[in-house]
Amino acid sequence: MARPCRIDKKLVAEAKRAVATTQDADELRAAQAVLLPATSGTTLEQTAMLLGVSRATVPRLQARFARKISTRRPIYEGWGGRRRTLMKLEEEKAFLGPWMQQAKEGGILVVSPIRAALAQKLGHKIAATVAYRMLARHGWRKVAPSATTAVSRPAKRS
Repeated sequence: MARPCRIDKKLVAEAKRAVATTQDADELRAAQAVLLPATSGTTLEQTAMLLGVSRATVPRLQARFARKISTRRPIYEGWGGRRRTLMKLEEEKAFLGPWMQQAKEGGILVVSPIRAALAQKLGHKIAATVAYRMLARHGWRKVAPSATTAVSRPAKRS
């Protein structure tokens, strides 16, 4: 049996007000995610089916609505983002600048020196995939397959 729904009466009152007055579909869906379990006793699965979202989205909608009406906590906007970055994108671009110039002059670059320079800049060892992902983030691609070394060059942009 599912856990009984415990939603604050103030939150339910705000959700009723939002349903009656809102012009925003996202706010309406979030308010309905609060109202359906509180007034009708629906489960998360039933609420998700009625709203046309996944089961995991229902508590997110409820929390977002609660944060929106609360003045104590700021609204968190996104789920994604680069949370574990080693450098900012601008720093990465500046780091790759000298290699970009070499590649524009027709040179073929091997990833291992880039990886070694990156490790030296960061002050600790890094995996090869870190260097490959950084190069891919900046539009570089592999141009010559090889079993022992990877060769990268900036992709041509139109």
